[in-house]
Amino acid sequence: MKLFFLFLFTLFYFSLLAQNNAFNDETYIAHIKKAKGKIIIDGKLDEADWQSAAPAKNFIQNFPFDTSVAEKQTIARVTFDDQFLYISGICFQPNKYIVQSLRRDFPNASSDIFFVTIDPFRDKLNGLYFAVTPYGVQKEALIFTGSNGFDNNIDWDNKWKCEATRYDDRFIVELAIPFKTLRYKLNATGKNEWNINFCRYTHTYNERSSWAPIPRNFRMIDLNFSGKLVWDDAPPSPGTNISVIPFTLVGRSKDFEANTRGNNDIEAGFDAKIGVTPSLNLDLTVNPDFAQVEVDQQVTNLSRFEIFFPERRQFFLENNDLFGSFGFSNVNPFFSRRIGIGSNVNTGENVRVPIRAGLRLSGRINKDWRIGLLNIQTNKSVKFDLPSTNYSAAAFQRRIGLRNNLGMIFVNKDEFHSKTPDSKFNRIVGLDYNMASKNGRINGKFFLHKSISPHTMKGEYSLGSVIEHNSTRLQYNFGFENVGINYKADVGFVPRNGYYRSEGSQSFVFFPKGRINKWVNNWWIGPDFDIFYGKKDKRITDWDAGLFFRIAFQNGAEMRGALLRWDYTYLFDAFDPTNSGCLKLPAGSSYQYFSNRLSFKSNPRKNFFYSIGSRFGKYFNGSSGQYFVSMSYRLKTFGIISLDANYTKIKLPAPYCNAELWLIGPRAELSFSKTIFFNAFLQYNNQANNFNINARLQWRFKPVSDFFLVYTDNYFASGDQMTMVNGRLVTAFMPKNRAIVAKFTYWLNL
Repeated sequence: MKLFFLFLFTLFYFSLLAQNNAFNDETYIAHIKKAKGKIIIDGKLDEADWQSAAPAKNFIQNFPFDTSVAEKQTIARVTFDDQFLYISGICFQPNKYIVQSLRRDFPNASSDIFFVTIDPFRDKLNGLYFAVTPYGVQKEALIFTGSNGFDNNIDWDNKWKCEATRYDDRFIVELAIPFKTLRYKLNATGKNEWNINFCRYTHTYNERSSWAPIPRNFRMIDLNFSGKLVWDDAPPSPGTNISVIPFTLVGRSKDFEANTRGNNDIEAGFDAKIGVTPSLNLDLTVNPDFAQVEVDQQVTNLSRFEIFFPERRQFFLENNDLFGSFGFSNVNPFFSRRIGIGSNVNTGENVRVPIRAGLRLSGRINKDWRIGLLNIQTNKSVKFDLPSTNYSAAAFQRRIGLRNNLGMIFVNKDEFHSKTPDSKFNRIVGLDYNMASKNGRINGKFFLHKSISPHTMKGEYSLGSVIEHNSTRLQYNFGFENVGINYKADVGFVPRNGYYRSEGSQSFVFFPKGRINKWVNNWWIGPDFDIFYGKKDKRITDWDAGLFFRIAFQNGAEMRGALLRWDYTYLFDAFDPTNSGCLKLPAGSSYQYFSNRLSFKSNPRKNFFYSIGSRFGKYFNGSSGQYFVSMSYRLKTFGIISLDANYTKIKLPAPYCNAELWLIGPRAELSFSKTIFFNAFLQYNNQANNFNINARLQWRFKPVSDFFLVYTDNYFASGDQMTMVNGRLVTAFMPKNRAIVAKFTYWLNL
């Protein structure tokens, strides 16, 4: 505990340090004036208001160098009227482009794009992101500060318009973002100033650039390096902001394992979004269904603990960082996937728990305060023997100083059983302090959480701290965790408890000169370590250490590896290292072993690109080799087809099992236009004995209004002479369950 408070003091000291560096928003300033005429979104910029708008130009490289003027320059402009914020970009580049497809919300770092980041409150902690390809394909995201700096969530969806035109030497993009889509607070009497940055990913020519410069050791979405947008004319008040999104669903499903007759499903429900203030939003949902959500990508699980799968459901996404960023990724008191959905540890197959209704109030009160309130009620699930449950959470975040904040959270889960008068509950109260230096090089946090259950016990707490440093030549992080033996977070993600943990890594970064610079942009090397001390067994239960390296090539290819990585594991419970139902290694045994890792990712700018990797060496009391390959082929703007394959071979001495585990996942993502998309995803996983088919046709007939046709099918991947299901022997590709669903959603503004 003394070590923790010493670490906390160091963290607080560093939060006061390095605060005298100049911001970009003191140097890079753009002025915005109200348009006098009508702006037509056609990608041509022939209106007089565009000609009179002040240009933001002279873009600076972020990659491959951050001290050079961009080779492919950009001219950005902004204006507005009573309904829309207008943004344009003239992007100089010969008529040759890399794009993933015509599908909205394309993956990060996959296409040539012009994008803008907007921080209306100028807190450099949260913002919005809007991107457009040369073909006018849209992507929007929420930007938030995560445990490793800035991150974004591209699953967030909202209404806005854009168009693009292409010429021999440039492409032009034009965006119209409704003020109702933005979250801001109007200063009716004083100055209105936002933070903004305009950026380019020019993958065709291997260049990243921005108007307000961003050092190459930071992500392009880093709000800390934004310029300033000065409103010469005040932005309008968004006025009433109410949207209703009803849905109807029809489908048919059959559960072969339960040997039930096919079910015909007809459902209806709605979501609603109500702007309480321009920066505070109330979300409501009644009888939601998430049939359109894509299945999770399975992984081979060789660990003793649960695997994390991200949230994809739209209702939970806006301001999700406010609820979900407390603690660490593996000591998280609130994980929204616990609500209304279950997940198989190995396969990620969803078990749906019907949600009756829910509400969420989230956003900003002002520049210094963010709040989040959530309450959701689920129905009883007879099929899975799950009780009716109420979930609630309250989160508050107070900005302190320049880029620091203090967060408080309360999480509650109440299960209502008809057989007993008392409810079963689990509650968490917690406090987090997050800090970031003004220059962005130092980030850190500490937290202290307490769980509350019906029977009070010792060890119902968790606490931790971390500090990270990110500079051009040196990067490091050091963290500490203390999780009580009876700490329980039913609505969180906490795979294990009852331990102390110390972890850290350090990387020395080198930028070569001379001939090698033609091929290698940078390389780094450094050690890392991770140590767990079990409270129950009062001994070290796990530790690993190694020397890692990475080589980043100028063409975008990358090589990573670790030689002689040292692992130690003490089994406090019996464990099967293959996770496939074999004889378990005994509890109380310990193992020490070396392994090696090596991977290579090819130039992603090619139409055909791939990555390969391996991990081989000793494994517990035997040996293992893991090998994976991922291959993709880009079909111009039509889409992309890919194949992921993972093969693991484990050899253990008798009487323990050997295992050959296969995980194969071909995938096709096709776009017939900017409104019609088709996805097909197959997954063969013999560890989980599951073969999954998921196909989805989407027609976006209006902005954020869709028709989905979704087909899912699950089979046993292999047969087993000893396994019976409803009196039948399991055979390879014997069906488990099957469903086809048609869903219609419509976004209606009131």
